[in-house]
Amino acid sequence: MVKHFLMNLLLSFIWVALTGSLYFINFFFGFLLGFLVLWILNRTEEDHRYFTRAPKTVTFVMFFVYEMIVANLQVAYDVITPKYFFKPGIVRYPLQADTDLEISLLSTVISLTPGTLILDISEDKKWLYIHVMYLGDKNRFIQRIKNGFEKKLLAILR
Repeated sequence: MVKHFLMNLLLSFIWVALTGSLYFINFFFGFLLGFLVLWILNRTEEDHRYFTRAPKTVTFVMFFVYEMIVANLQVAYDVITPKYFFKPGIVRYPLQADTDLEISLLSTVISLTPGTLILDISEDKKWLYIHVMYLGDKNRFIQRIKNGFEKKLLAILR
């Protein structure tokens, strides 16, 4: 998998060198073009993890950026307006993540989203305690984390 990623980066740099245009959009286009070339050349290979994980990673990053923008706008609106819309609460979230890496990455992604903060992880690593600034419906929040962040992150890592 790392071999394919490094080869894809090399093809991107070759594309940038051939076009003579050192812009991010050109590099990104070269990366997509390199991904397509590698995918075509490796169709018969047994290991397709790179070609399934790379699109999932891009999807996760776009989802995370969207969630962060929405949360930032919500916090900014609450700060700017004279009335406060806080509904703080602490949620006990059941983890599906098993390994320390999965739990750590999930905790980091949740904490990076404005309005949420990881307070603690249970001793048996089955529960995550999250402070939420705008907690309307606890079950809806749990489902949003489970189906959004955790499901997408575990699809990349496993």
